[in-house]
Amino acid sequence: MLRSSYRKMQRLTVWLMAVAVFAMPLSAFGQTQIKAPGNKYSLNDDVQAGRQAAQEVERQMPMLRDGVVDRYVEEVGRRLVAAIPQQFQHSQFRYSFGVVNARDINAFALPGGPMYVNRGMIEAARTEGEMAGVMAHEISHVALRHGTAQATKAQKFQWGAIAGAIAGAVIGGPAGSIIGQGSQMAIGTYFLKYSREYERQADILGAQIMARAGYDPRDLANMFRTIEQQGGGSRGPEWMSSHPNPGNRYEAIAREAQLLRVSERPREDSREFQRIQARLRGMSRAPSMQEIAQKTQQNPNNGNGNGNENTGGTYSNGNIELPSTRYRTYTGGNLFRVSVPANWREMSGGQNSIMFAPEGAYGNQGITHGLMIGIEQAQGRNLQESSDAYIRGLLQNNAYLRQQSGYARASLGGRNALGMQLAGRSDLTGRNEIVTVYTTLLRDGNLFYFITISPQNERSTYNGVFNNVMRSLQLNG
Repeated sequence: MLRSSYRKMQRLTVWLMAVAVFAMPLSAFGQTQIKAPGNKYSLNDDVQAGRQAAQEVERQMPMLRDGVVDRYVEEVGRRLVAAIPQQFQHSQFRYSFGVVNARDINAFALPGGPMYVNRGMIEAARTEGEMAGVMAHEISHVALRHGTAQATKAQKFQWGAIAGAIAGAVIGGPAGSIIGQGSQMAIGTYFLKYSREYERQADILGAQIMARAGYDPRDLANMFRTIEQQGGGSRGPEWMSSHPNPGNRYEAIAREAQLLRVSERPREDSREFQRIQARLRGMSRAPSMQEIAQKTQQNPNNGNGNGNENTGGTYSNGNIELPSTRYRTYTGGNLFRVSVPANWREMSGGQNSIMFAPEGAYGNQGITHGLMIGIEQAQGRNLQESSDAYIRGLLQNNAYLRQQSGYARASLGGRNALGMQLAGRSDLTGRNEIVTVYTTLLRDGNLFYFITISPQNERSTYNGVFNNVMRSLQLNG
């Protein structure tokens, strides 16, 4: 009896194994297995270093801040992030995607998730797949934690130097004179000029991510050829300076592509990509990284290396057009919907945020009239603690502001919220500015914020508009 049961169990085990094998995706067979390198730093160290570096990047670099382009790049990025294999998913990481208004063919990613794509990279790509290929490669560096892995090798350097130098290092080329100036620059270059082994890993994982996201992984190899062909100049493409060729790059990716199966719903080249390229090419000429570096050296306090200009945005000390009485609806992914004045333009406000402002009230240093909406990782056990932490950071980054009140109870999208008023003399307008910060917690635990900004002497004009916008807010998260 026992022997008979054992034989039945053997047959059952064989049958279950066969079912499991046939249930596995074809991409699991034969594809190259990747192991993340050793790393003495915690995942939170990656997040901290990337966040600090991202703040420096967005302070010094000319961000495009075009809502249409930013939203499109963010959508492609989110699709790729969702395709990262489970073993390289890190819940602490917060991937974000910004566009730098520079014509050089370049892209870079920072530890913990912040990623930046040069406008020149988007314009150079021949298909959405080629652009997605570069993004998948950069995302792979983040997922495999290559930045802090290389820092692990540099035992003689202090962690504080890494976070301060990482931004300038990852960009390379002329941008190195913009970000991370000083003695730390050489250290940072050592950390983030990736080794050929790390490049090989990012190529392979990037191809796997593309296939899982519905893209042809051969587009990644094609983009490397596009970069080489269009890079020009005696120095060669800037992207290649910090991403050295591991050898036979094109052939290795092509071999990997043969082992992969594109997801059941493959991505075709979208018309939206063509519209985005046309939109970029219709804008004024983007500066080169060399020009940005020179301007920053001449005007080190100007911020963003590009004065007050921002894709047509210029700060005006004269009359700014009054808010329109007509409203339009803006949808922030699956998170929120809101109605804003029809003559207000939307722009990326950095990581996971959007700004709305009229012409003459926005530029590379933020907005003087309008509002900002976004999410932030909560840093407390409840709404008040998380709001305290967020406002402390806001005051540190905007030293001219001072707290003017305690918290007042409020409502955001029908949820309990807190409101606090800040004020100070704006360096941009030379006038006293009123900033009101509203916060609430989302279901996933993140902090949602809604910030209104206007000069104090125009507050009565804007209060009604801000109230209308806030009443229209619908939260889904």
